[in-house]
Amino acid sequence: MTVTTPPKMRSWLFAPGDSARKMEKATGGPADIVLLDLEDAVAIEQKPEARRMVAEFLTANASERARLWVRVNPLDGDFTKADLETIMPAKPGGIMLPKAEGGHDMETLDAMLTPLEQAHGIEPGSTPVAVLVTETAAAMFTTGTYKGTPRLAAMTWGAEDLADSIGAMGNTAEDGSYRPTFELARSLCVLGAASAGVPALETIMADFRDLEGLKARAEMVRRDGYRGMMAIHPAQVDVINAAFTPSEEEIAEAREIIELFAANPGAGTIGWRKGMLDRPHLSRAQQLLAQLDE
Repeated sequence: MTVTTPPKMRSWLFAPGDSARKMEKATGGPADIVLLDLEDAVAIEQKPEARRMVAEFLTANASERARLWVRVNPLDGDFTKADLETIMPAKPGGIMLPKAEGGHDMETLDAMLTPLEQAHGIEPGSTPVAVLVTETAAAMFTTGTYKGTPRLAAMTWGAEDLADSIGAMGNTAEDGSYRPTFELARSLCVLGAASAGVPALETIMADFRDLEGLKARAEMVRRDGYRGMMAIHPAQVDVINAAFTPSEEEIAEAREIIELFAANPGAGTIGWRKGMLDRPHLSRAQQLLAQLDE
């Protein structure tokens, strides 16, 4: 069983599954992953038509399939089974599961996906899953339970549905920063992802016109350990891709650090032009260079 993931997962652009025009526009742009959305972007009465449209779009764009993922509806509702039965024959590149409340939900989704893969000529277990892990109050307590779960490829978090779940009137302070509960959700996501050994993905920035703010936020969360970010508008994609791509200066420094340790294999610490280096610095340099191959 091999989970197949695309080489880069910096930018994840949502496109409503009931809009052929928006799906086409998103796919024609530079987003690493296009998320064809069957959940929040689609009204209940439109969901059957959106499923059909997404399946047709996947079939018509087979050459792009690895980067065409589908956000299905959550497991606690009535639509997930129909979503999967309609889209899996078209072999989506991956699935996003919203409103997950722990690793057991990944087990449930795996049990739903495997027979559909077998029925449609897909290697069982090969369809990767990105999971939204903080959209309910209960989910906040289970972000560390995803390690070793089947199909897991990435973890992201949500602030809007979480606010609704806890009855909050909003999720940001006057300066636009997240309030403490939502900063906690962001922290729990990156910690859970690190524990599970998968990339953490920052949630959306709703103000798609504020590209300077987006740049600052993307660069901030990258420093905190995030490896990609959700987008709701094509204009956000280039900013996100740039923010999550190591700079030439970062690459040069990482190579310099690795070369220093290679030249001093028995050293625990090494003096450097920017101060003392120890083994965690070496690990971070190696992780940064590994991103060039992702």
